[in-house]
Amino acid sequence: MAWRVEFTKNAARDLGKIDRQDRRRILGFLRDRVESSPDPRALGEALRGKDLGQFWKYRVGNFRIICDIQDRLVLVVVVRVGNRREVYR
Repeated sequence: MAWRVEFTKNAARDLGKIDRQDRRRILGFLRDRVESSPDPRALGEALRGKDLGQFWKYRVGNFRIICDIQDRLVLVVVVRVGNRREVYR
C-alpha cells in the first residue's frame, strides 16, 4: 500500500528555510521510506504529551519531521519540519 505525503503551509515554509542538501535528504526520506512503507509508524516514534500526543516524529540527521498519520485516507500530513532543538517549540 502506498502512502501519500502532504505538507501543511507551515511545514512547507519550514522546509523552505532549510538548506538545499538537508532538504533533499528530508524529501528523499519521505519519498523513499515513508511513502512506500506498509506501516509508516514502524519508521517513526509517537510523541507524548497533551498537545503533541496525536503526532509522530521521524528523524533525519539533526532534523525532525512531525506528522499526523491518517489511516483512513492512507495519508501522512507533515505538520512541522525543523532542527531538533527548535521543532517542538
